[in-house]
Amino acid sequence: MKKVMFACKKNSCRSQMAEGFAKTLGKGKIEVKSSGLEASRVHPTAIEVMAEIGIDITDQTSKPISDFNAEEYDAVISLCGCGVNLPEGWVLQEIFEDWQLDDPDGQPLETFRRVRGEIKERVEALITKLSN
Repeated sequence: MKKVMFACKKNSCRSQMAEGFAKTLGKGKIEVKSSGLEASRVHPTAIEVMAEIGIDITDQTSKPISDFNAEEYDAVISLCGCGVNLPEGWVLQEIFEDWQLDDPDGQPLETFRRVRGEIKERVEALITKLSN
């Protein structure tokens, strides 16, 4: 089973939503974690918009990427353009993608929902790619 790391600046919104989608849509196909350049909290609005579509991320926590070992992951996905700031080992993994999605933090609910939709589409494509 392929292992995926979703990384973001603060591991608060985008990477948490990606982790929630990947755990739900990729159950039994991939293993997934998320982390940030720094740890913060799981954003309450991210929890809210994921709950709207039946995915509960309340048990997820924000973690620094320094808690993980890059060599243990097959795919590393940056969701915010932070790839340039990741330690080198992370960008050298078999699959590295930088999705550069808008940061919904501080934005209206509609922005969270739009970004959630973009994340879902990309996570579905990633699962397909990794399952072949």
